[in-house]
Amino acid sequence: MSREDDLRSQALTKPAFSETQASALVESVFGLKVSTIQPLPSYDDQNFHVSISRTKDTTDGPTEYVLKISNTESSKTPELIEVQSHIIMFLQAAGFPTASVCRTKGDSITSLVSVDNGSEITSYLVRLLTYLPGRPIAEIPISPQLLYEIGMLAGKLDKTLEKFHHPKLSCLHRENFIWNLKNVPLLEKYLCALGQGRNRETVAQVIQLFKDEVLTKLSHFRECVNHGDLNDHNILVEASKSASGGAVYQVSGILDFGDMSYGYYVFEVAITIMYMMIESKSPLHVGGHVLAGFESVIPLTPVERGALFLLVCGRFCQSLVIAAHSCQLHPENKEYLMITAKTGWRHLQRMFDMGQKAVEEIWFQTARSYDSGISM
Repeated sequence: MSREDDLRSQALTKPAFSETQASALVESVFGLKVSTIQPLPSYDDQNFHVSISRTKDTTDGPTEYVLKISNTESSKTPELIEVQSHIIMFLQAAGFPTASVCRTKGDSITSLVSVDNGSEITSYLVRLLTYLPGRPIAEIPISPQLLYEIGMLAGKLDKTLEKFHHPKLSCLHRENFIWNLKNVPLLEKYLCALGQGRNRETVAQVIQLFKDEVLTKLSHFRECVNHGDLNDHNILVEASKSASGGAVYQVSGILDFGDMSYGYYVFEVAITIMYMMIESKSPLHVGGHVLAGFESVIPLTPVERGALFLLVCGRFCQSLVIAAHSCQLHPENKEYLMITAKTGWRHLQRMFDMGQKAVEEIWFQTARSYDSGISM
């Protein structure tokens, strides 16, 4: 049973290391002395923000890190995590604001640690990344210019990854991975998590339209490697002062490469649009700014553009249905799991009620305004 095939096993295998145990891992595996450690929010893995004490061997290196402990299902596919780690290093070398991957005392980029819980021995893959500065986009007022730059970032990321090579790259063909956008129809078996009502009806309609109008066109989309999760908590920004004295934000970090898989250029921009809509005060205009930025790097074809509306709706459905299902299995993590649901259902219903033509008109007109140098 793979992580991709069964959300139940995925949800029930989240690590549960204490801060003391996590500190011991940092010291035993990476040889760093921990001064402070605190948990970070996460979906199905476990993350800790770690500060280390300076020693004569670490006088020049960073002092803040993120310890990442993969769930047991992900830990069974070390080649996937290896490829993700190499992609992070590749992107950093290409100038992207990604973390540095720290090597273990044995000069590896991951370590498999085993824990005896009394009834069985469980293994977890452990990594240590440098801590990136900045605030999540979810915490700031997001401007059209920043939306444009995030769209451009998504396009540059996909374009740069065309040059990435690794002997195990094929492991990113994750056929039944629930978060790959082409797998929206897999949501059908989790619809019971929504109960009865309008939300479930809307998702069912999106799934049927997706089957009819997106899956039939996949062969016309251009394939690439997707980050797959450029959400409002995975993009960090830092502020600087503008000439007028206001705050101007620049991207300072890209987080969480765990949902990487082979997809299509149009998937990346659709996913980015959907997540940028979550925090926006004018969500329907977000798509045009992100699209303009993305197309400044990778112009979409007419067929790809024509699928964008249903792809954004499909990503809303993925996020909302999987969150509802995961909450049933992991009620203690409800606050984190339901971040998107706070506004997501409202955005999805409004988009769906307006219809594809009306939403596209807003997006494409906004995107066109950049051609004339007047952004809306």
